[in-house]
Amino acid sequence: MKSFRFIRGALWRVTRPQLQECTRTCHRLSAMMQIAPPILSVTPSRALVDEKFKVLVENLPPGCPVTVRSLHRSEDEDDWEAYGHYVSDHRGIVSVSEDLSFGGTYTGKEPMALLWSMRPVPGSRPGLRLRKQNVCTPMLVDISVHSGHEGFRDRAPLASAVTERWYMAPGVQRIDINEQGVRGTLFIPPGPGPFSGLLEMWGGGGGLLEYRSSLLASHGYVSLALDYTRHKHPSVNLEFKYFETAFNIIKDHPQVIPDRVGILGSSLGSVVAFALTAYSTVSKPRCIVCISSNNYYPPGRTLKASFEQFTSQVGIDENTYMSWRSSALDLTTDSSNNVDVGKINCPMLLVNGCDDQNWPAVETAEEVARLMRAAGKEHLLSRLLYPDTGHLIEPPFSPHFRATTFVINKHKVILLWGGQTKPHSDAQEDSWRKILSFLQLHLRCGPSPKEKL
Repeated sequence: MKSFRFIRGALWRVTRPQLQECTRTCHRLSAMMQIAPPILSVTPSRALVDEKFKVLVENLPPGCPVTVRSLHRSEDEDDWEAYGHYVSDHRGIVSVSEDLSFGGTYTGKEPMALLWSMRPVPGSRPGLRLRKQNVCTPMLVDISVHSGHEGFRDRAPLASAVTERWYMAPGVQRIDINEQGVRGTLFIPPGPGPFSGLLEMWGGGGGLLEYRSSLLASHGYVSLALDYTRHKHPSVNLEFKYFETAFNIIKDHPQVIPDRVGILGSSLGSVVAFALTAYSTVSKPRCIVCISSNNYYPPGRTLKASFEQFTSQVGIDENTYMSWRSSALDLTTDSSNNVDVGKINCPMLLVNGCDDQNWPAVETAEEVARLMRAAGKEHLLSRLLYPDTGHLIEPPFSPHFRATTFVINKHKVILLWGGQTKPHSDAQEDSWRKILSFLQLHLRCGPSPKEKL
């Protein structure tokens, strides 16, 4: 078995005996390392989750095989890890940002793979998904370096450091909202304002998720994370009124510029973005962003009733994972069941993955584009389409989840989302940068400095 490593454009061939000899060298030099132990640094040690960091290991013996590992204990008390196998250079240095990993949860030159390639540690429960619940605390990640490659978990780290990854920047205000029947969480950026605003919604998984809204506030937007899936509205009119009221809560806030409010929705949340923009006579968003697009909203049915209809029609793949994609294709072929997006008069950005196994998001985007062309409004539409990318397009450097646990009719199943880890992660980073640029263009109308902790 042979391993390879690129160093400054040159290809080094490293055989297993050579790696074993390097390991023996590390052991022989352990006494020297006690005098000048390895140093591991993470810069910056405290940052927003969408900021890059640099991981550097120094004071290693030259040519020493090591494993650099990240470890995180989730709020659900599950352990997540990522790791790469490296060999120190002639100076005894490993730079995760500059060197190539030739094994582990990722390979190649990947500065942020210690985050995006995270997976549950061996022996964990199946179907886990890592999501931040309390945005007032950081995501703590322990970065460590271990001697050797195989069996590294059984050895004590040579050095370690803890990095803090924050969704909420210093000075961002978090305010619980329970007014006019609307529930959610409002995040207000630091500073005098007024600011542009966003109504922000996740998909049909239920519950109130705040981590994207808090990150948007960290980039200068007043953002309302809306709790909408747990409410039981007896009629379509009352349900629609709920979304209009939520939008107007942001628009009428004293820290918000009234005519600079947009909507950002994922999956089921994109249905709300489409419908509110197309049909409301009182809520007029300046722009909308729809991730993993869904415009299925049959007339006369509440969003909850529509969601329950297609979730009851699931397909099963060869791994016994469940998916709504096939049944959704059948439901959405009748255009009368879909939002008439040709009525939309503001700029919109669609972000979709070509390997979305949960919903026919690409087909939905094609239908949206067709209707916009027919209405003479194609100039308002921008589209991002990513190969080998699934349904769960999260903020950058979030782990990729191809299939996770989901509750359908009070029963837990493994739901298939799609995507391949490396291209999906690249899509998350690229789309987030372009989403922020889109919002900057249409809500702020000018460049702004990069926000950092």
